[in-house]
This record gives sequence, structure tokens and C-alpha cells, in this order.
Amino acid sequence: SHLPNYVLISVLLMIANGLIVHSPSGPQVAPLGSSVVLPCYVDELLPMEGLEVEWRRTDSETLVHLYQDGESRSESQQQDYHDRAHLFTDQIQHGNFSLHLDNLKAEDEGRYTCKVYSQQDSGETVVQIKHVERLLVSGSDESISASVGEDITLNCSVDSHITPEHIEEVSWRKTDEDRDVLVLLFQNNETLSDSSDERYRDRAEFFTADIPKGNFSLRLKSVRTEDKGVYMCQVFAGGLSANATTKLGKLGFSVLHIMVLIVCISASGSALLLCCLIYCRSDNKDTVFCLQMFLVFCPNILMFLAFVLWGVLEGSLSEWVCCCALYFLRPLMLLWAAPYINEFTGIAYTWTVYYSYVAEYVALTIAVYSALFKSAFEKLPNYDEFYRAAIIVLFAVVFLCCLCKIIYFLVTEIGEKTGWIIKIFGLLSDMTIDILPTLQYLVLFFTFGTTRGALVIVVILPVLLMMINDKWFDRCRLRLDCSHSIMRTVMLICKIVLNAVLIGVYIMTLENKTDPIGWACVIVFLQILRVVMKFTDEDFIFLRFDQDFPRVVPVYVFGSVGVVLLSSVTLITELILKTVKGNRMVGDLRFIVFPSECFLAVSLLISAMFPSATAKYLQSWKNIVKSKQISSRSQQNPNTTEAHELKPLKIEDQDQDSAKSQT
Repeated sequence: SHLPNYVLISVLLMIANGLIVHSPSGPQVAPLGSSVVLPCYVDELLPMEGLEVEWRRTDSETLVHLYQDGESRSESQQQDYHDRAHLFTDQIQHGNFSLHLDNLKAEDEGRYTCKVYSQQDSGETVVQIKHVERLLVSGSDESISASVGEDITLNCSVDSHITPEHIEEVSWRKTDEDRDVLVLLFQNNETLSDSSDERYRDRAEFFTADIPKGNFSLRLKSVRTEDKGVYMCQVFAGGLSANATTKLGKLGFSVLHIMVLIVCISASGSALLLCCLIYCRSDNKDTVFCLQMFLVFCPNILMFLAFVLWGVLEGSLSEWVCCCALYFLRPLMLLWAAPYINEFTGIAYTWTVYYSYVAEYVALTIAVYSALFKSAFEKLPNYDEFYRAAIIVLFAVVFLCCLCKIIYFLVTEIGEKTGWIIKIFGLLSDMTIDILPTLQYLVLFFTFGTTRGALVIVVILPVLLMMINDKWFDRCRLRLDCSHSIMRTVMLICKIVLNAVLIGVYIMTLENKTDPIGWACVIVFLQILRVVMKFTDEDFIFLRFDQDFPRVVPVYVFGSVGVVLLSSVTLITELILKTVKGNRMVGDLRFIVFPSECFLAVSLLISAMFPSATAKYLQSWKNIVKSKQISSRSQQNPNTTEAHELKPLKIEDQDQDSAKSQT
């Protein structure tokens, strides 16, 4: 009967001039990565002189090994067989020409011809390597679904008898992004967790006890919406590679995600509801004042809680620290900008008018630079000693500046201390606050920009800031005989242009732009807040705060309602898009939160710089509102010729309160 196919690879015995070469009757079978012996021998002893043994691949005539003139000719064999194929040299004289092949690969499968030449005789035989075990990697065919915050397992098994010692590398990567992101790496028989991408560090791990069984499944802890996508397990062994993919598909909303949605909706809903109650329905001044307090604090505290939950779920440390700090401190600016500020009396009025925005500036600076210091500290090993020392010194000076201002406030306002030492300390405090804008840009450039850009800023920035100093502008005003309003406009334009140029230079020096540009938005807001402090300072030469600063109702409404609505809608959109698609819309919430706050601060600044134009606008707006009220109420009651006007926060009362405060 006929032999099975796997037996037909047996020896092809040929007799040439009486020389008979033997080989086994069946194919050689061996596991991947192991060693195999291809037998080839003769029954009689052959003279060593003139003996030549040649091993070749039958299908391609590739030279595997050559024995000639009493030695192996390794320089003649094909490159892939160097150091892998050799004869048993001590057995050649006994007629044994078997080939020893190490580190068996899948490509080694096939037929090999052993040719023996001895003086005038020659012979050959064929040996076949068959059923080499290939490297097979299997994963999960079904897409994995989970809720955010859960732990999941991505399956990956190496279906082979290869031991972990023979596996060169196993890597898990997320492959559906612009570049492959390394999740976890197994190399040289150990897990290299430090090589993982930052977002997966301390969250991805192997089942260590199952690795000897060929199980390289990945446990991903506290899954996030950004984890959604395709993951590939790639295995390298025996010169081969194989992979399996697993898809992390639909992610459901976790309890925390639902809480974020509820808090955001509550914040925006409460802002709109309170605004309607204040400006549309209530006629009781005391009630409206209480509602105004709720409008200042309630939506902002709710947004603060929403950003805290967002940071726990998805946001980066720098993103959620900055946004949380801003919304925790926003009520201070809103109280200062509120039209009803004159309702405060005593220390409450003094603190709100003179110190609320200063407290926000100092506290926000401390909060954001604490987070920025963490980012800078992680980058310190990448810098040489000089730049490392410069970054540490700059951060130390920033914190000392803020500390000086806080101590001075506590000593003078709360402790009510006086004396020449206090005056000197006050002068030092004002100087430190004046140099903070320079330090903020220096820190930003040294942390994220190129070192060359940082050195340029060190030289140019102080000069530019001196050029827009208020005293320098005062001298120009006196020499040119310009009005205060013109110099205010020029100074504001110069400050805006300077900040735009610095931010432009900073962005051009960046490599990874998402986080650094987020920091740039924060720094720009701090710069504008510093300008607001300067322009509304009672000692500032261009503006007398108590006499000239008007509170504009539309600006206040935008700050207390519009900004909250914009932030809540952005946060809800980001959360839904990340859950559904796995990608964010803006990348960093600071791109929306801080520019909107900058717009509010600039609006307040413009209204302070041009009080006469603002007063005309307020009068015009007051007349429009009043006429609409009279028209509406006349339609409801034709016999009523005089409408009952709202008292609390309409422009009439605002003007009366301003006149009263000036008196």
C-alpha cells in the first residue's frame, strides 16, 4: 500500500558508483526554537583525503553547510545558517555526516540534500523537516464592553511549547491612534512597567503566575473612556513574530460620569433659574440680594465639584487642578464686579472692594504653580544642571512673592500693625507682585519651551515689561500732553500685544503642544488679572477706583451665568464624546475655561478704563429696559400709566448706589 503523505518525505536513496548514503525513513519533527539532527551516514569508512560533504536546501539549492579539505567552510554557507548549522566533526572519520541545526525556525521546514564526495565515488540522500510547530498567538474575537472605572482583561495566549525563556518579547500596544502607544512590555523574561506610556503606568499588568503557561493576558485597571480602541498583543520568538488583536468597544457611563452630568446640569440650571428670578420676577430687594449671593456661589461651587469628579475620572492633574482652583475662587471676582457691591457695609465692603481680586490672583497663582511645579519636576532629569537649578530657583521665587503678599495682608489688615518695618515689608510686597508677570513667563519657557527660547526671554522680557511700566507711560503722557483715556488705551494695547508675542514665541518652541498650551491659557489669564489689579488700584495714576469704576450689569451677567453655561456645556460634551468615541473635542478644558475668564476680565477692564463711554451705554440700556417694562405692563393693564419698576439690580439703583458711595 501507499505510504501516507508525511512518510513520502523519507529517504531518497541513490546509488552512485557504489557509494550508498543512508538517512531515516521518515521526516524529522521538532518544536520551534529547539535543535534537530538530520541523519546522513555511510556504512563503510571513507578516506579523509578528498572527502567533501555538502548540505543544501533541495528547493532553493541554498548552501546550508560545506565540509571540504578536512574542515568546515562557514564562509561559504548562507548567512541565515551561520552559527546554527554544523557537523559532528569527531564522527566524520567514522562515516557520520549528520547535520545539527540549532534554534529551529518555521522557515527551516522543507527538504535537505546531503551529498558526499569521496575520490571517484559520490552519493546523496534527502532528509525532510516537517511539522515545525509555528508561533501561534490567540486573543479574543469578541469586542469587550465595560463601564468606566472597572477592571478588564484583554486575552493573549501563546499556543506553543515555547517556554518564557525562549520568548524574546511580548508587547501590548494601542494601535488605533496616530502612533502606537505602548501599554506594557515583557522582555528578557521580565515585565518592564517603566516603559509603559504615562496614561497606562500603574494601571496595566500581566498575570505573572500564568506567564509560564504562555498566558500573557493584560489586566487594565480603572478603565477610562480614552482607553477605548484596538489593542494588539505581539510576540517575538525564534526569529518569528505573531500577534492577536482585541477591541475594547462600547464603554458605559459609570456612576461618577452620571454624577458629573447631574452636577453640570444643576450648575447651568441653577444659574439660569437664579438669573430669571432676579431680573424677571422678584420685587423684594432683600430677597434679590440673597438670590444674588446664591448666583455667585452656588453654580461655581457646583462646577468646582464637577471638575473634581472629572479629574478623578479622565482629566490630567494640571487640567483639573487649574480648573478646580479657578472655579473655587471665581466668587471673589464676581463679588467685586457685582452691581450690588454697595450693599456691603463695613469690613465686608472694604475686603470685597480692595482685596477680593488680589486674593484670587495670589491664591490662583499658588494653586496653578504647585501643579506646574510637578510637571516641571518630572522634566528635570532631561535638563543639565544649570537649567535644573534655574527652574527650581524660579519656582521658589514665585512662591516667595505670593507668601510676601499674604503675610503683608495678614499683618496690616487683620493684625493692624504699623511702623517703618511694616512699610518696608509693604514696599517689598508690592515689588514682588510687580515682578510676578516676568517670573511667570520665565517659568513657562524654562519648563516647556526650548532652552534657547528661555535664554532669549530672560534678556528681552524684562526690557519689554519696563517699557509698559505705568510710570513710563505717565512720563509720556506729561510730555505729549495726552488725556488719561488715550494713555489707558495705548497701555492696554501694548500689554495685549506683548502677551500675544510672548505666547506666540512660546508656542513655536513647543514639541508636544496640548499640555503646554493649556498652561499658556492659564498664564495669560493671570497676566490679565494682574492688569485688572493694576488698573483698579486706588493708587494707580490713570484710574481712581472709587470714583471711576462702573459695574456693568451685562458684563456681570456674562460672568455669573454665561461663563458657567459655557464651561458646563463644554464639560458635558467632552464627557459624552469620550464615552461614545473615545476621543475628546478640545483635548484640554483649559482651552475653553480660561479664555472665557479672560474675556470677562478684559470686559471689566475696558469698562473701568472708559467710564464715560460706559456710563452713556448704561443710560441707553437703562432707557431701553425701562421702555420695554412700561410697554409690557401697559399691555397687561391698559389703565396703568406708570409701570412698577424692579428695584434690586436695575440700572437706576446701580446709579443711585454709585452716587451714594461717591458721596
